[in-house]
Formats: sequence, structure tokens, C-alpha cells
Amino acid sequence: MSLIVIYPHPDVQGADIRLDEILRHALEGRQTRTLRRAEELTNLTGERLLFALPLGDTGTNIEYVKLLARLRREPELLKGCTAGLIVDGTSPLYTKSEATELTLAANLAGCAFLGRPLVEGTGSLVNFKVQAKQLNTDLLGAYRAAARELADRLEKESFPKPEKPELLVLHASNHHTSNTMALWSEVKTRLGDAFIVTEIGLRNGTLSDCSGCPYTMCLHFGERGGCFYGGVMQDEVYPAVRRCSGVVMLCPNYNDAMSANMTAFINRLTALFRQTRFYDKALFSIVVSGYSGGDIVARQLIAGMNMNKSFYLPSQFSMLETANDPGEALSLPGIGERLDGFSSRIRGTLLN
Repeated sequence: MSLIVIYPHPDVQGADIRLDEILRHALEGRQTRTLRRAEELTNLTGERLLFALPLGDTGTNIEYVKLLARLRREPELLKGCTAGLIVDGTSPLYTKSEATELTLAANLAGCAFLGRPLVEGTGSLVNFKVQAKQLNTDLLGAYRAAARELADRLEKESFPKPEKPELLVLHASNHHTSNTMALWSEVKTRLGDAFIVTEIGLRNGTLSDCSGCPYTMCLHFGERGGCFYGGVMQDEVYPAVRRCSGVVMLCPNYNDAMSANMTAFINRLTALFRQTRFYDKALFSIVVSGYSGGDIVARQLIAGMNMNKSFYLPSQFSMLETANDPGEALSLPGIGERLDGFSSRIRGTLLN
């Protein structure tokens, strides 16, 4: 299988020197084709894509902006594609924010992403400190190894489809007034009996946030399937995460952020993540904003669940709606068609 490298040409001279070297190491011995400009993105349906984004010290790349604009204009441009990405900068800033922006745009254009799809090279590469120690190498060596491992997975990995998939649905909303819950109810009806559905509410003080235990303590409890702080995460959520094939996160937009309890869920997954990876579990979400900003919440989910906790990101993983008054979401123009489409994507991802 060949990989297509989408590598927008940097506008700052020399911004791509380190990334060139990383790509040579990661792609050695593979069949590849490189696209450098937005207008070259044609006939890509079903391809394996590696985005390579050089950002220099300012976090900008004019050719990348053109690419981003095309992705946002053409919702089927990358239909059926699966991707990973390497983002490189000479500053400690911008790499992660640009990575989530690119991932969301490509995902809305039809592209799925592997679990843990991002290899991120910050200016000092200090983000590879732990990996370098584990591999007994220097920071650049760890960067090379991570890029090579990503290319290996991108070339070979496929998402499994179990016989009777279980969906874990997480929320922290009031059933009676929540537009997000109302939309999920409609999706659940459309899914019928094809799935085992487990719904867990994380409201009213049922979930304590992660308190940053020492690594060894977190690892100790994670190896035993638990967490020092116990509670609903250990008793209900961890077992459901282990069983499920997909997680649906119901996320009303609170001040351009996920609710505290949903954020705490992601943080508390760390103990379980210490002893397992979630590459074989898909992430879906319904995000409802009162006025605007649904894309901000979607990017938080991508960063926390896909890039950090390794959940697979299916094409068009999130249903993004704008509604304020209770019940308003179900009367939005075209909502039935969008509910049908979202339900169909869940079925297509998880069912044979």
C-alpha cells in the first residue's frame, strides 16, 4: 500500500529542514507520492494520507491556509481516506493547536484518523523527553522513531468491526431540557437494536477530576483496572470503556469548552490508558452550542480522546449543531437528514 504525503510548502525558508529529515527516516523503503499544494488534492478517495505540516517559529504556513480553506469548502474531498499527521515547529507553541485545526477540517471533509495520529515536533523537542528515556536515545532519535511508528501503523492498521458492538454513551446533562440529549434520543431510535447501548450520566458530583497522582501510583492502580480515587469511573466507566467498540460523548458547549465532568472523564481515563490503548474504539460526539463555537469543543475532543487517549476518529465523527432554547435542536432546518447521516456513520463504522 502506498502513502500519499500532503506536505504544504512553507513560506519561510528553512522551516522544513528538520521535517524533511524526519520524513526521510519515516518513509524509507515505502511507496509514497507527495502533494505540495492545495490544488493537487484530487482523486484521493480511500487513500492513506500522511499530513506533514512545517510551521516555523510563528505557527503559520500560507500554503497550509489554502489547503485548510479547500478542506472546509469540500465536505467529500477526502471521502474514505485514513490519515495521520506530523506537525513540526521551531517554537514551543502552535503545533498542537494547528494539528487539531487540521484534523477537524480533514475529518469534516471525510477523512478518518488513526488513534494517536499526531507526531508533534516542538522547537526544543522536549515533548519527547519521556520517549527518549524509554528508547535510550536522544530527543531527535525519539522523534524519528515516533514518525516511523506512525507510518507503519498508517500503512497497516485497519479498524475492527465486532459482531455485536457496544456503544458507551456519556453525558452530564438534564434529560428534560438538554438539546444534546434530545438529539441523542433521535439517534438512538435510528440505531434500533443493532447495538448494545450503555448510557452513563456524570452529573451532580458523581465524578471527581484527576488530581495528578505520581506516575508510579497511577500505573499501579491502572494495572489493576482501577484508580486511587475510585467512584463511578472505576466502578462503571472503566468496565464499559473496556467492553465498548465506540464512545458517544454528548457535549453541550459551556463557555466554549466541554463541561467539567466530561473533561474530568478524559483526565481520569489516564489510569486505564497506562495499561491499554484504545485504537480499536471509535469516538463519536454530539456538540450543541447556544450561539457558536462548536468547532472549539470538537477540537478539544480530538486533542483529548483521539490524539492523547488513542481513540479512533471516524469520518465526520461529530454532529455539530447550534440551538439555545429547550427543544430547539429538533426543529432546526434539515435536522432529520443530519440525524440520519450521523446515525448511518455510526452504523457504517461499527457494523459489518
